[in-house]
Amino acid sequence: MKFTIRSAIVAAAMMTPAVALAANSIAMHRDPGCGCCEQWAKQVRQQFGRNVQIIDDAHRDVLQRKMGVPADLSSCHTAVVDGMAFEGHVPIADMKRVLAQHPKGVNGLAVPGMPVGSPGMEMPGMNAQPYEVIAFGPTGRKVFARH
Repeated sequence: MKFTIRSAIVAAAMMTPAVALAANSIAMHRDPGCGCCEQWAKQVRQQFGRNVQIIDDAHRDVLQRKMGVPADLSSCHTAVVDGMAFEGHVPIADMKRVLAQHPKGVNGLAVPGMPVGSPGMEMPGMNAQPYEVIAFGPTGRKVFARH
């Protein structure tokens, strides 16, 4: 088979959709076997319209440090979307807003712990707990939203 510039261009064009699909995917690293993470991922798929790859990760702390997630804001999963970290049960509307704004000095958003009523933590018959979504990054942290 003769390799030409034209065949290289055709091959590259055929690979483009797969690359675009991968770029739109969300990688969610979770504590192995955590079920509420699957519920959060399901809501992200429905409301965000992107595929969520669930990765059981016994060493998620390494990813958290790499993404700049403060240890005291830790939860049960860390999602990476367009280069930003989303720690825990962050509402999808807050994710969309921070991704649209890309504020300087913000690496991501976190919902520490696992508050009842946050996405994926809805419990029938239980009242939702109030919680805050914290923006974090090299310039510090601040409350991004209250729910």
